[in-house]
Amino acid sequence: MQAVIDFFTNLNNLEALILWGGYAVLALIVFAESGLLIGFFLPGDSLLVTAGLLASQGYLNIGLLFFLLAFMAILGDTVGYHFGKFTGPKIFKKDKSLLFAKDHLLRAQLFYDKHGGKTIVIARFMPIIRTFAPIVAGVGNMSYKKFLSFNVFGGVFWVLSMLGIGYFLGSVIPDAGKYLHIIIGLVILLSISPALYAWIKSRFFTAKV
Repeated sequence: MQAVIDFFTNLNNLEALILWGGYAVLALIVFAESGLLIGFFLPGDSLLVTAGLLASQGYLNIGLLFFLLAFMAILGDTVGYHFGKFTGPKIFKKDKSLLFAKDHLLRAQLFYDKHGGKTIVIARFMPIIRTFAPIVAGVGNMSYKKFLSFNVFGGVFWVLSMLGIGYFLGSVIPDAGKYLHIIIGLVILLSISPALYAWIKSRFFTAKV
């Protein structure tokens, strides 16, 4: 029980969370964000950037981080896909609850309808959408072979880019840890910018019929 309390207490301090839980916590969060419906609130992008920064300072091994977290990202999406395939369209009839954000699922459905299989790659860089995209792909009966190719590419590219950003910044900026909150803020801003752009476009620039 104390470990669970420590986990949630440290969620707002990613550096402390990583140093406390190490590779196990990183693997768990990356998996849960896309493998579990309730993982949409977890800080995937900022967590990976922070892990990359800590690796640049010798706290973690960057090679082990990459292979472990890429595998967990791919595994998480795979579980999400099969969950969607198992539940089918009936999941959209489920009522919203504390552990089920139906509105987020519907957003992922709209995104999938627009972008098709590419959603699995693009959604990796979009918080919340990435949790529900593999589920929607499963519900939509995307062939597993097609899904797997998008999943592997997206998972590897996402982990590589996020870890790479953190590792690079940690290598070139002296005492980069002092600016971690600024770096994380910029990462979050970049992560939500596609959704923000879509909202602004639909709110202010959609032609009225």
